[in-house]
Amino acid sequence: MTTNTIQPRRILVTGGCGYVGSALLPHLLRLGHHVRAIDLILYSDAGVKSLKASPEFEQWQNRFELVVGDLRHEETMREALRGCDTVIHLAAISNDPTGELDEALTRQVNFDAIGMMLALAKEAGVTRFINASSSSVFGIKNVPDVTEELEAEPLTFYSKYKALSEWLVVAAASREFCAVNIRPATICGYSPRQRFDLTVNKLTADAVRKGVITVHGGQQRRPNVGMSDAINLYAILTQTDPALINGQTFNFGFENHTVLAIAQLIQAELKDLNVSIKVTDTNDHRDYHISSAKLIKYLGYKPVSSIAMEVANLRRALDGGQFPDIDASEHYNMKCMKLARDNGTYRFLSRPPSHV
Repeated sequence: MTTNTIQPRRILVTGGCGYVGSALLPHLLRLGHHVRAIDLILYSDAGVKSLKASPEFEQWQNRFELVVGDLRHEETMREALRGCDTVIHLAAISNDPTGELDEALTRQVNFDAIGMMLALAKEAGVTRFINASSSSVFGIKNVPDVTEELEAEPLTFYSKYKALSEWLVVAAASREFCAVNIRPATICGYSPRQRFDLTVNKLTADAVRKGVITVHGGQQRRPNVGMSDAINLYAILTQTDPALINGQTFNFGFENHTVLAIAQLIQAELKDLNVSIKVTDTNDHRDYHISSAKLIKYLGYKPVSSIAMEVANLRRALDGGQFPDIDASEHYNMKCMKLARDNGTYRFLSRPPSHV
């Protein structure tokens, strides 16, 4: 349950120039919030350019700030948090393949930095912390309903440190500090900083560009949630009664289709293109599915999007020439992620306690 009246917040969005962040920033500004984004801009500045090109930006610019910086740096984060009352934490080494490149780096960004950030957020007077985790923390579960009550069994470095970071967030929750974890399914759809390394987006791009969708395997389930739902939920959580969400963890995804079924949904949505589907063998048999019954029960949440709607949105952007080079590295995290290890968070977290 949420109020119909928007209470303006001063929000820090980490990863504000990433795939989800680039769509979330204008949504929050449109709702009347003051928004500060922190991002290293590893994957191009397309999100910032799109925001500043918006006809509404002139009305928003006095409520928007961008910090280009690394969230592993104490002073950078201290300054970024100053004056904020809410954090929406999106920044991460994002997805399984990129997480496997370097475990220490993935731990620094996806785990260590959250510990430092929670401490600094409390120090800065932040009262609400919304943490974007991942539904991949469950690994492979052979049960009909994968609910929050089941134990996390991560299979990769990415999901391992996402799962561990959830414990930090829950442990930080208090009467004065509302902290909540959201476990999104794979997010799909259009964003100014577009990704084509995600199942729905890649298959849609192939359908539009080639007229053929190639499915590897096909029987693996992949839970998805639309970008419209993602930005809608994060905005709602800034307003939700803390009693409903404090210290809680919620699954977030409403369509648990096989990859082949996803291809067929895309084929139906783009029927005017006469798209064909080609099925090949695969060694990737990861099979994920989740239940979001808890989110629906606690918040009364109703999805505002679907895979089909997000495919239609992305097709409009592609047809409009917004992404002339689908193969450009900026659309693929693995292709352009160049980030060195940095032990700044370790220095902060290993600091001896101060004595009065």
